[in-house]
Amino acid sequence: MGQLKAILFDLDGTLIDVDLNKFIPGYLKLLANSVAHLIPPKKMVPAILKASEFVNNNDGKISNEEAFSNAFFPVEGYEKDEIQPLFDKFYEKIFKELQKFTEKKPEARKVIQTAFSKDYKVVIATTPVLPLTAIEQRLDWAGIGDFPYDLITSIENTCATKPNLLYYQLIFKYLNLSAKECIMVGDEDKDMVCANLGSQTFLVNSSNTNLSAETPEPTYRGKLEKLMELL
Repeated sequence: MGQLKAILFDLDGTLIDVDLNKFIPGYLKLLANSVAHLIPPKKMVPAILKASEFVNNNDGKISNEEAFSNAFFPVEGYEKDEIQPLFDKFYEKIFKELQKFTEKKPEARKVIQTAFSKDYKVVIATTPVLPLTAIEQRLDWAGIGDFPYDLITSIENTCATKPNLLYYQLIFKYLNLSAKECIMVGDEDKDMVCANLGSQTFLVNSSNTNLSAETPEPTYRGKLEKLMELL
């Protein structure tokens, strides 16, 4: 692994098993229901999806949170200060209901512990379209929420998202490291594209894995246990 100094971990499908075919519709339904007394879900869900597209196309000039807000508000005549408290309450009280669509990976904790014990910088490089609280809750569900990560990318602190290479460049800049000093561990194309910047990559196969022909060949592939052997 040579001059490696940091490990970037994707979350869903990598450190926790998630049935995205149930998780995403479940998430949209619960979030829409949390404001259904003001906005009909059939209007709310398309508005969320449209604003999420703006986040996906963010070019780094504003935060992902601003990109979402600019596209989303006003929604059906309601301003951010009217809706945001309802969203905050949703993440505080209701988001946890989605845990049933996830399953712990017993080896995830051992891998994270190994990375920290060997003094690597450790980043949770999950797609930053959700607030930090939603990511921290999923880390808890994965049994790895209690580590002092160097960075957890979220909608609030990030100005681009996967597979935009700017997302990775901003992480490297934050860590003050070159791409060659980092390895990206993930289960999808949008994780493996990090190799285009010169990083090493490690593919963890999951139910979401379906690499396209254009995706760079992973440097390594296997189960999380294999990563421990490499560190």
